[in-house]
Amino acid sequence: MEAWIGLMSGTSMDGIDAVLVSFNHSAVKIHASHTIPYPDQIRHRLIAASQNQAEPDEIGELDTLVGHLFAQAADAVIQRSGFDRAKIRGIGSHGQTIRHQPSGTAPFSIQIGNPCVLSEATNITTVADFRRRDMAAGGQGAPLVPAFHKAFFSSDEENRCILNLGGIANITWLPASDEIPATGFDTGPANALMDAWCLDQTGLPFDSDGHWAMEGSINQELLDDMLSDAYFSKAPPKSTGKERFNLDWVKTLVSRHRDIPAEDIQRTLLELTVKSVVQQLPEISDLRIYVCGGGARNPLLMEAFAKALPGVSLSLTTELGLDPQLVEPVAFAWLAKQALEGKPGNLPDVTGASGPRILGAIYPA
Repeated sequence: MEAWIGLMSGTSMDGIDAVLVSFNHSAVKIHASHTIPYPDQIRHRLIAASQNQAEPDEIGELDTLVGHLFAQAADAVIQRSGFDRAKIRGIGSHGQTIRHQPSGTAPFSIQIGNPCVLSEATNITTVADFRRRDMAAGGQGAPLVPAFHKAFFSSDEENRCILNLGGIANITWLPASDEIPATGFDTGPANALMDAWCLDQTGLPFDSDGHWAMEGSINQELLDDMLSDAYFSKAPPKSTGKERFNLDWVKTLVSRHRDIPAEDIQRTLLELTVKSVVQQLPEISDLRIYVCGGGARNPLLMEAFAKALPGVSLSLTTELGLDPQLVEPVAFAWLAKQALEGKPGNLPDVTGASGPRILGAIYPA
């Protein structure tokens, strides 16, 4: 049995999720998973780089340092699994996005975490740089996980929506009918803004279980101001990140309003996640929503979604056989498999690319 490693670090920039898996048609077998948190200093440097506050030397150094951390995550998950390294076919590494600009005259997307370092350190063929081929074909380069969602979560018996609540939220609509294409896009911020505001105001990297937000109340005027951002009404295909939704964005909007307690802003940011997702969901009466990503662990966020979607079935991807925290790293293991087998990894209906493309650059063992 051959196995694959998937490595993922998202816009929350909190650490690297690693998983070792095997695939059998539409089934996934998890052999082991592991998470390596970013050291505080590295995380702060990554956040600064994502805000255009890094010189070329700094970005180059971070590229190497993060590459070594990704290699550590891969080695750790191999050790946890006890799996024969010789039977691991490849590693799919998303890398760490520090800038994603899918629009403009010269679109680009930058992920660091040098895959040469990763391949050299592990002696396992590595596939990385998944976004840029889709962008070269006219696509957004994101979100990429909907192709995996379609391959493993589709059903001919029910209309499904996979809601990923990472730093950025995205949805994948999987119609029961084969005649309707699967679609998906980034809806806007999820944990990224809540984490950024929490760190700025409390020194804590995130609001554990939403406890701080529970102390606050929704400020409707601020919420309406946030929801007026043009991104939310933009038609897909679309993708976004911290380039648009960041701490400066929050502070600029907050400055237009007087004397809002910090905890009220946190609660309003949580509601922004909910409202921006709900208003962009497909209008399907029998839609079932399955949630994954770090936001699935926030009980206040999940409660707010349930309140905003009365009568809609809201579950975790656990019901579909995959832990909510593992969906994205498993997806990048699958994308590596697709690349090494010469198969497309994108959904043009999602990204807007001119056609299916094999994604990723290959770095042999």
